[in-house]
Amino acid sequence: MPQELPVVCSLNAGDLEQRLATIGEIGRKSLLDHRENGGIHLLRFRADPETRASLEGVIDAERQCCAFLDLSLAEEGGHLLLSVAAPEAGQTTADGFAMAFTAAS
Repeated sequence: MPQELPVVCSLNAGDLEQRLATIGEIGRKSLLDHRENGGIHLLRFRADPETRASLEGVIDAERQCCAFLDLSLAEEGGHLLLSVAAPEAGQTTADGFAMAFTAAS
């Protein structure tokens, strides 16, 4: 039986504020749409190299501080598709992460 990862974020307040600003900037520049279905967020972005690199950087960083988030990035239909999910105990964090991309768009 796989061991569940703890639902905790290791960022301090200042680092979290910076991360959210970075995520918001990616959203402002490249987010095309956001859908949520059954607790899974699907965010569609422009498929340019800068956006891909930015999203990959955020995903790598999130895996360090919020390992319980299930984040995947794929190219589909000429766009980048970011999937965001979490176990039930981490759903609020997954929702907030996904919504950070839409905050200023």
